[in-house]
Amino acid sequence: MTEPALAPRNAFVGVLVVWAVAFAASIGIGILVPEEWRVPWLLVAFGGVVLLSFAVQLWYGRTQGYILRVAGGALGALLVMGVISVGFGLAALAT
Repeated sequence: MTEPALAPRNAFVGVLVVWAVAFAASIGIGILVPEEWRVPWLLVAFGGVVLLSFAVQLWYGRTQGYILRVAGGALGALLVMGVISVGFGLAALAT
């Protein structure tokens, strides 16, 4: 039987890392990729962010709340990337 950790790491930090990577990836894609290729690259980046969410939470090493943390990371990344892509889409319409 294993003993519980006295001071476990904060699980929310891993979710915030995934959101930050999603933010940086979507801003980078929006600036560096031509308009007609943005959506496919955002889909590729989102797939990478979902895999990163799994990896970060597996690295965390706690089974309690694993699915909830992975879902929170992936859903938050989807919302972050969606809002930023809407911003770039509206900017493309304005020009």
